[in-house]
Amino acid sequence: MRKFVILAKAGIPLLSWFKPSGIPAFAGMTMLVVASPALAQDKQPPYWASIASGEAMTHTGPGRNYPNVWLYQRRDLPVRVVKKYQTWRLIQDPDGAKGWMLVTMLSDRRTAIVKPGAPRPVRTAPSDDARIRYMAEQGVVGRIDKCKGSGWCRIEIGKKEGYIRASDLWGVGQDEVVD
Repeated sequence: MRKFVILAKAGIPLLSWFKPSGIPAFAGMTMLVVASPALAQDKQPPYWASIASGEAMTHTGPGRNYPNVWLYQRRDLPVRVVKKYQTWRLIQDPDGAKGWMLVTMLSDRRTAIVKPGAPRPVRTAPSDDARIRYMAEQGVVGRIDKCKGSGWCRIEIGKKEGYIRASDLWGVGQDEVVD
């Protein structure tokens, strides 16, 4: 049976409140929520995404009437979108399992998970010669700030940040550029 760890990250806002001129704060928030999935719908598979909610269900087909497959309880878990149908996305998780998820349960936020094996060094600069800032255990999820296509990515894990080899992560391509 598959187990996912539930991570809570204090201090990270779920939504930013704002009040555009003459529009109540809740209306502005509604526009923000509606605009985010629209961006995800414009992308053509395959592409990387992450789970936006603390609980997100996959189904065997693109609709709520299809049987449930997995309940994901790990916000920011990276997934690969491999197919789309209307407002549904066929995703693949880090273990290779596939299922259909409603696009509103996905985020464009780039995240990655440390691959299985020994702890990986997170360094002060994108170089094997740079000082090791800390070690990241397998299964740790972090937010990708940028990858320059040189095989290194800047990652934020909680309040810690540093550089890790893209080859140590699932959620980014080896020579991918992320801004």
